[in-house]
Amino acid sequence: MARDSFVHKGKRKILVDYLRNRIGISDENVLSAMNEVPRHLFIESIFEDFAYEDRAFPILAHQTISHPSTVAEQSELLQIKEGEKVLEIGTGCGYQTAVLLAMKALVYTVERQKDLFDFSKKKFREMGLYPKFQSFGDGFAGLPTFAPFDKIIVTCGASVLPTELLKQLKVGGKMVIPLGPTDEQVLYRFTKVSPTEFEKEEFGAYKFVPMLGKTNL
Repeated sequence: MARDSFVHKGKRKILVDYLRNRIGISDENVLSAMNEVPRHLFIESIFEDFAYEDRAFPILAHQTISHPSTVAEQSELLQIKEGEKVLEIGTGCGYQTAVLLAMKALVYTVERQKDLFDFSKKKFREMGLYPKFQSFGDGFAGLPTFAPFDKIIVTCGASVLPTELLKQLKVGGKMVIPLGPTDEQVLYRFTKVSPTEFEKEEFGAYKFVPMLGKTNL
């Protein structure tokens, strides 16, 4: 496996400075996690030299690893505190998962693409990363067995709001999710203010891979 060199660490520091000064990320927990997690280990080696640029790259199953700025922004919107239970919908290659773990969250993660599920599981083992639970399944269904969750993060664009996920959120909990058609979504944060009431905030346009139902063997 490729190693994490001084060059990589230096590039991460430059990325973190960019996230702080250009993107406006102010949560030091997020910035510290972004500085800690070796993004180059989650992508193909041909992209390694560009791993710490603010770019998305193709990964298995015709999916992408999100821009570092998107990972940082979604992570910041969650307002994670150490030890909180976080449900992640869309494990992907595992980079966002690793950032959440570096933020000391207890991460429960779901992936519907078998290639990505297998890749991320192997990657976590290699890197000594330990989500509380990793599932191959339908993200729309969430993980009701482990609910309620303090926070939920959806890393793919949903055309409709998955209400089943809102049910799995604690009162006072937050869900960050991109909603909209496949070409462009709007990033929202839902805060559960009572068992049946939610506060909705909007954070601008993004482009995510679509959220898909069922599982792909």
